[in-house]
Amino acid sequence: MTTFALDPNIKIVRGACPHDCPDTCAMLVKVKDGKAISVGGDPSHPVTQGFLCAKVSRYVERTYHPGRLLYPQRRVGARGAGQWERIGWDEALQTIATRFKGIVAEHGAQAILPYSYAGTMGLLHYGSMDRRFFNKLGASLLDRTICSAAGQAGLAYTVGDSIGTDIEQFAHAKLILIWGSNTLTSNPHLWPFIKRARAAGARVIAIDPYRSRTAAQCDEHLAINVGTDAALALGMMHVIFREGLEDRSYLEQYTVGAQELRQRVLEYPPERVAEITGLQASRIAALAQQYATEQPAVIRVNYGLQRHAGGGMAVRTIACLPAVVGAWRQPAGGILLSSSGSFPLNVAALERRDLVPAGTRTINMNQLGAALTTTDDPPVKALYVYNSNPAAVAPDLEAVQRGLLRDDLFVVVHEQFMTDTADYADILLPATTQLEHCDIHKAYGHLYLLWNEPAIAPLGEALPNTEVFRRLAAHMGFDDPYFQDSDEELARQVLSNDHPALQGITLELLKEKGWVRLQLPQEFAPFAAGRFPTPSGKCELMSQRMADDGLESLPTYTPPRESATTNPELAACYPLALLSPPAHHFLNTTFVNVLQRFEGEPTLEINAVDAQARGLIMGDMVQVWNDRGSFEVKAVITDRVKPGVIVTPSIWWRKLAGDGRNVNMTTGQALSDMGGGATFYDNLVEVAKRPRESVVE
Repeated sequence: MTTFALDPNIKIVRGACPHDCPDTCAMLVKVKDGKAISVGGDPSHPVTQGFLCAKVSRYVERTYHPGRLLYPQRRVGARGAGQWERIGWDEALQTIATRFKGIVAEHGAQAILPYSYAGTMGLLHYGSMDRRFFNKLGASLLDRTICSAAGQAGLAYTVGDSIGTDIEQFAHAKLILIWGSNTLTSNPHLWPFIKRARAAGARVIAIDPYRSRTAAQCDEHLAINVGTDAALALGMMHVIFREGLEDRSYLEQYTVGAQELRQRVLEYPPERVAEITGLQASRIAALAQQYATEQPAVIRVNYGLQRHAGGGMAVRTIACLPAVVGAWRQPAGGILLSSSGSFPLNVAALERRDLVPAGTRTINMNQLGAALTTTDDPPVKALYVYNSNPAAVAPDLEAVQRGLLRDDLFVVVHEQFMTDTADYADILLPATTQLEHCDIHKAYGHLYLLWNEPAIAPLGEALPNTEVFRRLAAHMGFDDPYFQDSDEELARQVLSNDHPALQGITLELLKEKGWVRLQLPQEFAPFAAGRFPTPSGKCELMSQRMADDGLESLPTYTPPRESATTNPELAACYPLALLSPPAHHFLNTTFVNVLQRFEGEPTLEINAVDAQARGLIMGDMVQVWNDRGSFEVKAVITDRVKPGVIVTPSIWWRKLAGDGRNVNMTTGQALSDMGGGATFYDNLVEVAKRPRESVVE
């Protein structure tokens, strides 16, 4: 909807933040003479509450940044040399279609690989016309698991779907555990609800290896060892069962496997858990007692803690806690990882997976390096990148770079800026920003659907994803009617599910209001009376599905692959556990080129004990390396990290880092225990003051 401000020359357009954040803010865009002049948070939206984060509040600067790509281009020099010539859209799309047809004829359609993720979370531009195109083509499928897959799988095994506590109900909790989440950076619109709870007497405890901005603001910070979260949850349940603090009635009525879980946690007394986690046994016991007795208690668990070998099991184990103490009984109790499962949208109508040919292979996006350098049945001959920047965000960038440099690989990049990945393109296509196209959004941190109305006309010749794939389909000769659907028709299709939570929610209503809450109770307590969307209809503390999938059916602790416990030989060479959480002004690699002035330069936070052992002082340039690769950063000596742990805020574009490298030179392609997730935080390294000549043969 568009309204007018006090100045009759200014109109206000309702929008939605498109970025990979649980807050999915409702935005108000002020437009004058066809140009956006400011963006702000909608003060009437119950979660946005009138403010935007440090990143998106500067979205106008990003939209009109001089680095915007505005015209299609073709590479004319060596790959990566930055030599381009401007071409028209028809020529660009015909070139792509001709190359695709030739590859299909020689190698088969599966030699073409789309690569995308959450550069935009809008349902239309994240996955609609693009999926129809590649599914019709018969291209390789992409397993989009780089961010949240392990945790989502662990949560689904336990409670059935990505459903959790309503963010607005956190205001009424008495105990809040912020577990592996830097809320002030990655989920800032939760914080006002936490502040309201604290004002009413609630206690807030952070559980995190790193004393982040958020941990520093909490009542207490428990600096757990990296990757040991499941052990802590098991230790808490040991104490709860031992002291008779469990909710026996809830366990009997609404769970499966309570007795088996009771036996399992006997293996994790606080004394053993203290050795694993680095926390004191007495504090583990006290935390368990607090959690069981200070109700309603709620856990905000985030995706950082699931980025290691046992990440899925870690989330699965933590997710058992609310059922053990009956926290689900109250709206302000339970756990929140993601609310995305509360949205019963018709995504199948958007994607048309029914078009996928039988037997089509799936390539995991975390193993792009291997796909580009070792896959040969058939080899990947074309890569089409959109909504992502794999040359900076993918693990094991040494392998990814080798693949992108192949002379026989045809690379298309649809982008807003000349990213690290765009440097490798053969054909470069200009993409619109959120202010230039329409979209419909669900959230994974609250319960509101949003509509994004375009505020301005596209700059230059930029086009949105949906339109590019419509045109590319025509160039390929695909004349199926589903390639003719407009964006508004796509939006109506995704709303077409006949489900009580969508009752009365139409595209017209969304366009008029800008945002609408799902038709759920205002005091939403999803599992107060059970009704879990699991095979049993109960919270599955013991999961037959996990057993059927070859996994341990009961919660357990799976240590990181790279640790002194699991691989002492590796740890002797590389004794430091490297974490790379988001920098405050970056969102993955979005905003890096626009807001780098606020972050300064790439840094590494290291404890004084580890710094002294290596002869480092504040401000030294250091090299970080392991067998996979290396990068250079400036040392910051701090007590925010404990000995044995180092932190580099991420993710920097490689071209904007001093040595042209970033943290993902050291991360690996190994996958998590479930869900095929990335294991970015399963990463042992060493640090030295002087660069070594070569760490990779």
